[in-house]
Amino acid sequence: METLTAQEARVRFGDLLLKSQKGPVQITRSGKPVSVLVSFDDYEKLEDLKMCYLKEKLARSKEDIDNGRVVDGHAFFDNLLAGKYD
Repeated sequence: METLTAQEARVRFGDLLLKSQKGPVQITRSGKPVSVLVSFDDYEKLEDLKMCYLKEKLARSKEDIDNGRVVDGHAFFDNLLAGKYD
């Protein structure tokens, strides 16, 4: 992935837009990544993937409820905060 500093991105904005059409471009500030610019097509694909993932999670959740696989709400949130549902 190509990387530009925030200053370079400001100065070379037109070039940045062209580069993002070919692949993601990482923007850094003070040496740390702060952003990634992607083409609109890539963004739409990412959003579609997220929606598919959420629909799959919802379908599995409905199946769990239908089959009586449920947990206490407090226990669920404790486990969620502990990272057990990743």
